[in-house]
Amino acid sequence: MLYKLHLDNILFLDIETVPEHEHYDGLSEEKKVLWELNSKYQRKDEYSPEGFYDRAGIWAEFGKIVCISVGYFVPNTNASTFRVTSFKGEEPQLLLDFKQLLEEHFNHPKHLLCGHNAKEFDFPYIARRMLIHGIKLPHKLDLFGKKPWEIPHLDTMELWKFGDFKHYTSLKLMAYVLGIPSPKDDMDGSMVKDVYYRENNLNRIVTYCELDVVTTAQVLLKLRGESLLLENQIQKVT
Repeated sequence: MLYKLHLDNILFLDIETVPEHEHYDGLSEEKKVLWELNSKYQRKDEYSPEGFYDRAGIWAEFGKIVCISVGYFVPNTNASTFRVTSFKGEEPQLLLDFKQLLEEHFNHPKHLLCGHNAKEFDFPYIARRMLIHGIKLPHKLDLFGKKPWEIPHLDTMELWKFGDFKHYTSLKLMAYVLGIPSPKDDMDGSMVKDVYYRENNLNRIVTYCELDVVTTAQVLLKLRGESLLLENQIQKVT
């Protein structure tokens, strides 16, 4: 089935998130209580709620999206051209811009969204943040009432599991074992919060996010037994 998919019908994506406030003290007293209760299981007795707040960005209820990067194969180029672009800045607007892209260009039944661990993280995170901001979900993210085989999502980590539900493989590890050249990025996911709040360098985050989109596309190509993209086949669209 994977080999029958038309690559130009797939929108590859990745998101970067941070805590909604730079510091724990930015939360209201009620939100602090909710954070303490919500994070209790993960932090156990090792961290205080304040000490654990650096990780708040992984929860849609306590974090926000600062970048959504997308990539797609250009139709009629035999999968030889891959374009990458990003939505960044204030969360409500970037969500609206991303929704517009889905509704105008990736809204037919043939279209699929693809990410790494995206079924567990990226897709639900985007949907939750849209609803928090009062944005009606686009068709590709509105899964209510759909059967599993009707959900238009691909997940490269799920494809690699081969039914092994307990297995987790990072995108970086998967790229390494599949022989995909590692992009020369200067950061990792644990640095996003500090790069955003302390360095105020959103462009650095965007570059990192776009590299993950390209790597996800390369992983899918490898899983299909196809040639990898060369550097001159990747176009950045601003």
